[in-house]
Amino acid sequence: MTRCLLVDDDPEIRSLLTGYLQGFGMVVEALADGASLRQRLAAIAPDVLLLDLMLPDENGLALCGWVKQQCPQLPVIMLTAQGDPLSRVLGLELGADDYLPKPFEPRELVARIKAVLRRGIAPPGAAGRVRFEAWRFDRLRRELRAADGTVVALSAAEYRLLAAFVEHAGRALSRERLIELTRVNAAEVSDRSIDLAVSRLRGKLGDVARERPLIRTVRGEGYLFDTKVEPA
Repeated sequence: MTRCLLVDDDPEIRSLLTGYLQGFGMVVEALADGASLRQRLAAIAPDVLLLDLMLPDENGLALCGWVKQQCPQLPVIMLTAQGDPLSRVLGLELGADDYLPKPFEPRELVARIKAVLRRGIAPPGAAGRVRFEAWRFDRLRRELRAADGTVVALSAAEYRLLAAFVEHAGRALSRERLIELTRVNAAEVSDRSIDLAVSRLRGKLGDVARERPLIRTVRGEGYLFDTKVEPA
Protein backbone atom coordinates (compact mmCIF):
# COMPACT_ATOMS: atom_id res chain seq x y z
CA MET A 1 0.00 0.00 0.00
CA THR A 2 1.06 3.57 -0.66
CA ARG A 3 1.62 5.47 2.59
CA CYS A 4 0.59 9.12 2.29
CA LEU A 5 1.39 11.80 4.85
CA LEU A 6 -0.96 14.77 4.50
CA VAL A 7 -0.18 18.10 6.19
CA ASP A 8 -2.93 20.73 5.95
CA ASP A 9 -4.42 23.06 8.56
CA ASP A 10 -7.96 22.82 7.12
CA PRO A 11 -9.83 19.98 8.92
CA GLU A 12 -12.37 19.64 6.10
CA ILE A 13 -9.63 19.15 3.52
CA ARG A 14 -7.86 16.64 5.77
CA SER A 15 -11.08 14.66 6.21
CA LEU A 16 -12.06 14.81 2.51
CA LEU A 17 -8.67 13.79 1.15
CA THR A 18 -8.10 11.12 3.77
CA GLY A 19 -11.36 9.41 2.90
CA TYR A 20 -10.83 9.77 -0.85
CA LEU A 21 -7.25 8.44 -0.86
CA GLN A 22 -8.21 5.55 1.39
CA GLY A 23 -10.79 4.66 -1.24
CA PHE A 24 -7.85 4.03 -3.60
CA GLY A 25 -6.21 1.66 -1.12
CA MET A 26 -3.77 4.20 0.32
CA VAL A 27 -2.83 4.48 3.97
CA VAL A 28 -3.15 8.12 5.07
CA GLU A 29 -2.02 9.97 8.18
CA ALA A 30 -3.17 13.59 8.36
CA LEU A 31 -1.45 16.32 10.39
CA ALA A 32 -2.43 19.95 10.98
CA ASP A 33 0.90 21.80 11.28
CA GLY A 34 4.63 21.83 10.69
CA ALA A 35 5.56 20.92 14.26
CA SER A 36 3.60 17.66 13.98
CA LEU A 37 5.33 16.87 10.70
CA ARG A 38 8.77 17.37 12.26
CA GLN A 39 7.84 15.02 15.09
CA ARG A 40 6.19 12.30 13.00
CA LEU A 41 8.10 12.18 9.71
CA ALA A 42 10.68 9.56 10.71
CA ALA A 43 8.13 7.37 12.51
CA ILE A 44 5.66 7.33 9.62
CA ALA A 45 8.24 6.82 6.81
CA PRO A 46 5.72 7.80 4.09
CA ASP A 47 5.97 7.01 0.39
CA VAL A 48 4.72 10.50 -0.51
CA LEU A 49 4.18 13.77 1.35
CA LEU A 50 1.23 16.08 0.55
CA LEU A 51 2.23 19.44 2.02
CA ASP A 52 0.15 22.62 2.27
CA LEU A 53 2.06 25.83 1.57
CA MET A 54 0.23 27.94 4.16
CA LEU A 55 0.47 26.41 7.63
CA PRO A 56 -0.33 28.17 10.93
CA ASP A 57 3.09 27.69 12.51
CA GLU A 58 5.55 27.47 9.63
CA ASN A 59 6.05 28.41 6.00
CA GLY A 60 5.47 25.39 3.79
CA LEU A 61 8.37 26.26 1.49
CA ALA A 62 10.85 26.26 4.38
CA LEU A 63 9.33 23.03 5.66
CA CYS A 64 9.71 21.45 2.22
CA GLY A 65 13.42 22.32 2.27
CA TRP A 66 13.79 20.70 5.70
CA VAL A 67 11.98 17.55 4.58
CA LYS A 68 14.26 17.18 1.56
CA GLN A 69 17.31 17.48 3.80
CA GLN A 70 15.98 14.70 6.03
CA CYS A 71 14.60 12.46 3.27
CA PRO A 72 16.01 13.46 -0.15
CA GLN A 73 14.22 10.56 -1.84
CA LEU A 74 10.75 11.37 -0.46
CA PRO A 75 8.40 12.76 -3.16
CA VAL A 76 6.69 15.99 -2.06
CA ILE A 77 3.53 17.41 -3.65
CA MET A 78 2.76 20.99 -2.60
CA LEU A 79 -0.92 21.85 -2.05
CA THR A 80 -1.69 25.56 -2.01
CA ALA A 81 -4.15 28.29 -2.76
CA GLN A 82 -1.26 30.34 -4.14
CA GLY A 83 -1.15 29.43 -7.79
CA ASP A 84 1.16 32.20 -8.99
CA PRO A 85 4.20 31.17 -11.07
CA LEU A 86 6.70 32.50 -8.50
CA SER A 87 5.32 30.25 -5.75
CA ARG A 88 5.45 27.25 -8.08
CA VAL A 89 9.06 27.94 -9.07
CA LEU A 90 10.15 28.49 -5.46
CA GLY A 91 8.48 25.28 -4.35
CA LEU A 92 10.10 23.24 -7.10
CA GLU A 93 13.54 24.80 -6.56
CA LEU A 94 13.32 23.94 -2.85
CA GLY A 95 12.75 20.30 -3.74
CA ALA A 96 9.02 19.79 -4.33
CA ASP A 97 8.32 17.13 -6.96
CA ASP A 98 4.96 18.55 -8.02
CA TYR A 99 2.62 21.45 -7.30
CA LEU A 100 -1.18 21.38 -7.19
CA PRO A 101 -3.08 24.67 -6.66
CA LYS A 102 -6.39 24.67 -4.78
CA PRO A 103 -9.15 24.03 -5.52
CA PHE A 104 -8.40 20.75 -7.27
CA GLU A 105 -10.22 17.54 -8.07
CA PRO A 106 -9.21 14.72 -5.68
CA ARG A 107 -8.90 12.40 -8.67
CA GLU A 108 -6.22 14.69 -10.11
CA LEU A 109 -4.30 14.42 -6.84
CA VAL A 110 -4.39 10.63 -7.12
CA ALA A 111 -2.98 10.91 -10.65
CA ARG A 112 -0.21 13.22 -9.42
CA ILE A 113 0.69 10.82 -6.59
CA LYS A 114 0.96 7.92 -9.02
CA ALA A 115 3.07 10.06 -11.37
CA VAL A 116 5.65 11.12 -8.76
CA LEU A 117 5.94 7.55 -7.49
CA ARG A 118 6.54 6.30 -11.04
CA ARG A 119 9.29 8.89 -11.53
CA GLY A 120 11.21 7.29 -8.67
CA ILE A 121 11.46 4.06 -10.69
CA ALA A 122 14.06 3.63 -13.40
CA PRO A 123 12.58 3.39 -16.93
CA PRO A 124 12.25 -0.06 -18.55
CA GLY A 125 15.60 -1.33 -19.82
CA ALA A 126 17.59 1.21 -17.79
CA ALA A 127 19.85 0.30 -14.92
CA GLY A 128 18.52 1.54 -11.62
CA ARG A 129 22.07 1.96 -10.26
CA VAL A 130 24.83 3.41 -12.38
CA ARG A 131 28.37 4.64 -11.88
CA PHE A 132 30.45 7.36 -13.50
CA GLU A 133 33.95 8.37 -12.46
CA ALA A 134 34.01 7.71 -8.68
CA TRP A 135 30.29 8.38 -8.26
CA ARG A 136 27.40 5.95 -7.73
CA PHE A 137 23.89 7.07 -8.67
CA ASP A 138 20.90 5.02 -7.52
CA ARG A 139 17.80 6.12 -9.38
CA LEU A 140 15.54 3.72 -7.51
CA ARG A 141 16.49 5.23 -4.13
CA ARG A 142 17.25 8.65 -5.63
CA GLU A 143 20.72 8.67 -4.05
CA LEU A 144 24.07 10.02 -5.21
CA ARG A 145 27.09 8.57 -3.39
CA ALA A 146 30.68 9.79 -3.44
CA ALA A 147 33.68 7.46 -3.54
CA ASP A 148 33.83 7.31 0.27
CA GLY A 149 30.19 6.26 0.49
CA THR A 150 28.89 9.66 1.57
CA VAL A 151 25.36 10.37 0.33
CA VAL A 152 25.15 13.75 -1.42
CA ALA A 153 21.71 15.32 -0.97
CA LEU A 154 19.96 16.23 -4.22
CA SER A 155 16.91 18.43 -4.59
CA ALA A 156 14.10 17.11 -6.77
CA ALA A 157 15.23 19.38 -9.62
CA GLU A 158 18.86 18.26 -9.29
CA TYR A 159 17.81 14.60 -9.21
CA ARG A 160 15.76 14.96 -12.39
CA LEU A 161 18.58 16.83 -14.09
CA LEU A 162 21.23 14.25 -13.18
CA ALA A 163 18.90 11.44 -14.30
CA ALA A 164 18.50 13.20 -17.68
CA PHE A 165 22.27 13.61 -18.04
CA VAL A 166 22.91 9.96 -17.13
CA GLU A 167 20.35 8.79 -19.69
CA HIS A 168 21.93 10.96 -22.40
CA ALA A 169 25.63 10.83 -21.48
CA GLY A 170 27.92 11.99 -24.29
CA ARG A 171 25.17 13.96 -26.04
CA ALA A 172 24.76 17.73 -25.98
CA LEU A 173 21.34 18.68 -24.61
CA SER A 174 19.84 22.07 -25.28
CA ARG A 175 18.08 23.96 -22.49
CA GLU A 176 14.78 23.32 -24.27
CA ARG A 177 15.47 19.57 -24.30
CA LEU A 178 16.44 19.60 -20.62
CA ILE A 179 13.21 21.41 -19.81
CA GLU A 180 11.29 18.63 -21.58
CA LEU A 181 13.24 15.90 -19.77
CA THR A 182 12.88 17.43 -16.30
CA ARG A 183 9.44 19.03 -16.43
CA VAL A 184 6.84 18.06 -13.85
CA ASN A 185 3.10 18.60 -13.99
CA ALA A 186 1.96 22.24 -13.69
CA ALA A 187 5.54 23.46 -13.44
CA GLU A 188 6.82 26.43 -15.38
CA VAL A 189 10.50 25.75 -16.01
CA SER A 190 12.68 28.40 -17.62
CA ASP A 191 16.16 28.50 -19.13
CA ARG A 192 17.24 30.32 -15.98
CA SER A 193 15.92 27.50 -13.78
CA ILE A 194 17.91 24.98 -15.81
CA ASP A 195 21.08 27.07 -15.54
CA LEU A 196 20.67 27.38 -11.77
CA ALA A 197 20.09 23.65 -11.36
CA VAL A 198 23.13 22.88 -13.52
CA SER A 199 25.24 25.25 -11.43
CA ARG A 200 24.15 23.61 -8.17
CA LEU A 201 24.68 20.12 -9.57
CA ARG A 202 28.17 21.04 -10.77
CA GLY A 203 28.99 22.21 -7.27
CA LYS A 204 27.88 18.92 -5.74
CA LEU A 205 29.80 16.88 -8.32
CA GLY A 206 32.98 18.87 -7.65
CA ASP A 207 33.18 20.26 -11.18
CA VAL A 208 34.42 23.65 -9.97
CA ALA A 209 37.78 22.17 -8.95
CA ARG A 210 37.94 19.62 -11.75
CA GLU A 211 40.24 20.27 -14.75
CA ARG A 212 37.90 18.26 -16.98
CA PRO A 213 34.34 18.87 -15.67
CA LEU A 214 31.66 16.22 -15.90
CA ILE A 215 29.08 18.74 -17.13
CA ARG A 216 30.47 20.79 -19.99
CA THR A 217 28.91 23.83 -21.60
CA VAL A 218 28.79 23.42 -25.38
CA ARG A 219 28.49 26.83 -26.98
CA GLY A 220 25.38 27.13 -29.12
CA GLU A 221 24.14 23.65 -28.14
CA GLY A 222 23.64 23.46 -24.37
CA TYR A 223 25.14 21.07 -21.82
CA LEU A 224 26.99 17.78 -22.24
CA PHE A 225 27.52 15.07 -19.59
CA ASP A 226 31.07 14.23 -20.62
CA THR A 227 31.80 10.89 -18.97
CA LYS A 228 31.14 7.19 -19.38
CA VAL A 229 28.10 5.83 -17.52
CA GLU A 230 27.95 2.12 -16.65
CA PRO A 231 25.63 -0.11 -14.62
CA ALA A 232 26.85 -0.26 -11.01
